[in-house]
Amino acid sequence: MLACTCPPPLQPGDALTVVAPSGALRESAALQASLALWENQGYHVQLMSGFDARWGYLAGTDEHRRQQLQAAWQDPDCRGVLCARGGFGGTRLLESWQWPSGSSKWLIGFSDITSLLWSLGRQGIAGVHGPLMTTLSQEPDWSQQRLFDWVAGRSLAPLTGQSWVPGQVTGPLLPANLTVATHLLGTAHEPDLTGAILALEDVTEAPYRLDRMLTHWRMLGKFAHLGGIAIGRFSRCEPPDQVPSFAVEEVLRDRLGDLGLPVVAGLPFGHDGVNAALPVGIAATLDGDRATLTIHSPASGPNLPSQ
Repeated sequence: MLACTCPPPLQPGDALTVVAPSGALRESAALQASLALWENQGYHVQLMSGFDARWGYLAGTDEHRRQQLQAAWQDPDCRGVLCARGGFGGTRLLESWQWPSGSSKWLIGFSDITSLLWSLGRQGIAGVHGPLMTTLSQEPDWSQQRLFDWVAGRSLAPLTGQSWVPGQVTGPLLPANLTVATHLLGTAHEPDLTGAILALEDVTEAPYRLDRMLTHWRMLGKFAHLGGIAIGRFSRCEPPDQVPSFAVEEVLRDRLGDLGLPVVAGLPFGHDGVNAALPVGIAATLDGDRATLTIHSPASGPNLPSQ
């Protein structure tokens, strides 16, 4: 079973570094606005030299982006890495990547950053599936504060959704973009899913493609040992008018509702709306009766068995 620990809590005056491990930057104004939010918390935020490079749809060549991430991770003054944006490219870095040993620091992002968060989780370090530097400024105040509270070592309020399948389970939380996570299955960066609460979101994936991915999980037996499933936002995934199709919710209910696991949907995370911060590999309780997801404090949460 995956069990991660959080890096040391951030304190005012700590240094953070912005890197772009995935897609090329297109939202400079949004990034600058988010930069100001982090600095208003008292942190010193630096932009990694070359973070705005471009190579096709990527923020520079694989080696360039890999060197950026490695330089930030090995910088003794850097306490956390803030990912500029998603897109695509994180999995390309993992083809020849090893996390530098002896360094535990925050990694924050979502969408394509799922690849790095899951890989880091295998090292026992709890990153944060949360707003990127190009999306944080669009979050409501409570969502921004939720992220700032967690990295400073404070507790989080439960999230409430809609109950699809009743039951209650406690296990390590594994938030992810479904598409990115699907392409990590069977690789060296797939975390142990045993007992985990899988928290899924996605964007611009047609219902038949969501069906195809979830069916792939089913055929691999990846749902067999899960503890529960939390569903966030699947935005811009509905089929075009006049095209014969299931609705997104119909696909999700069909592929996830018969697994014998608690399922809570409609939780406030994902693209195109509120993206509440979720830690990776930290104990959480999914309550399918009350339709809540509760994150446990790392210091006071239940002890989870190790691998």
